[in-house]
Amino acid sequence: MQVKGNPGIERYPKRVSWEDRMYLERYALANLPRYTSYPPANRFDTGVESGTYRGWLRQFDPAASLSLYLHVPFCRTLCWYCGCHTTVPNADDRIDRYVSLLRAEVDLVAAELGEGRPVVNVHFGGGTPTILDPDSFLALVQRLRERFAFQPDAEVAVEVDPRGLDEARIAALAEAGVTRVSLGVQDLDPEVQRAINRIQPFGTVARAVTGLKKAGITAINADLMYGLPKQTEEHVATSARAVAMLGVDRVAVFGYAHVPWFKANQRAIDESTLPGPEARFGQAEAAAQVLDEKGYDAIGFDHFARPDDPLAVASATGRLRRNFQGYVVEPADAIVGFGASSIGSLPQGYVQNEPHLKRWGERVTAGELPVARGIALDDEDRLRRDVIERVLCDGAVDLARVADAAGQPVELFTGALDRLGVLQSDGLVAVHEWTIRCTELGRRYMRNVAACFDPALDTMQGRHSRAV
Repeated sequence: MQVKGNPGIERYPKRVSWEDRMYLERYALANLPRYTSYPPANRFDTGVESGTYRGWLRQFDPAASLSLYLHVPFCRTLCWYCGCHTTVPNADDRIDRYVSLLRAEVDLVAAELGEGRPVVNVHFGGGTPTILDPDSFLALVQRLRERFAFQPDAEVAVEVDPRGLDEARIAALAEAGVTRVSLGVQDLDPEVQRAINRIQPFGTVARAVTGLKKAGITAINADLMYGLPKQTEEHVATSARAVAMLGVDRVAVFGYAHVPWFKANQRAIDESTLPGPEARFGQAEAAAQVLDEKGYDAIGFDHFARPDDPLAVASATGRLRRNFQGYVVEPADAIVGFGASSIGSLPQGYVQNEPHLKRWGERVTAGELPVARGIALDDEDRLRRDVIERVLCDGAVDLARVADAAGQPVELFTGALDRLGVLQSDGLVAVHEWTIRCTELGRRYMRNVAACFDPALDTMQGRHSRAV
């Protein structure tokens, strides 16, 4: 049975067979990139710096479109599962100084690009963007509108923590022209919430949804997680049913990546309470089955959307894309990042800002573009990026067609076909000449399939999250 809206891959089965489970150790335990970029961000280096970025901005086509990403690295409390670049401020004036510096960085970048560049998407991520007081948020959006030309149908999206979303902040989101919000839900079970230090009753989420819709912000996403401490399939299924009942348009279901050697806050989690590989797999399946029953279309390997949502429509028509915000609809020609640790993507390559807050601020104050690292792309990088994107978006790719469009020889993928041989033998992919298609089972392991096109992949423990 085919996934609704996507001809490339098939619907999740209603149950997981023991035959399927035999592949868990071979594939689900692999540490793989999520491939929101290619090459992945852990391969960026210091060879790309402020001067490189300045040159790339000045070379950017004046008629090309932009997506703006603004990172807010603050939260009121630190969730123990969190892998984001964020901190708990000891005083609100620290947040105010950060917003002032963000406005200054916007001015620096606009000066290099030239003001009035067309913007089709704005995304506020974190951390918790709604930690900003309403006036600060409105002033920041106003600065963006002064320096760039927001297109009439531009999407303005904000990641929201429902626990701090009061009426004043909702009103500010609406006044600023926010069109979509993503609510961090994760899991609604009280015991799981205590285990991750995120106490968030269902009523808090429901009030946020009601308030947003009343203010005219009706495009709402919900983020769920599996693999959390003390979590069960029923917990995940119950959370999925709850957000579906609230009528959210999209649901993302992410697997928790436990890397306490990298994120110190995760050391507070009792590792003995973490579900094992088979349990994680069952939880991911439980969410998928519930959302399928509730009428959501499966998008890629971890997103779900109502059939009339633009993301589902893009998936059905082969226009689905993938970038640092995950699955997106017809992205801009470039992403410009603002704030500590933010990542940008231009035709020439990727750049990442200084992650250290103090150093980032000092460089902005000095009038510098605060780039810490990045990577320049060559033609083969772009070709492999395009192939990996199609695998993760469509579950299928015609290598000959993509290579021909890029003016590259398809024989570059001979090694990838060799690596795909094992996956083909295990029933994850079907290969016909240069055409690759994920099978029903392979849909669960799309990241494993994509990784076959990444010849430099380093699968060392801890470098990436689990495939499932």
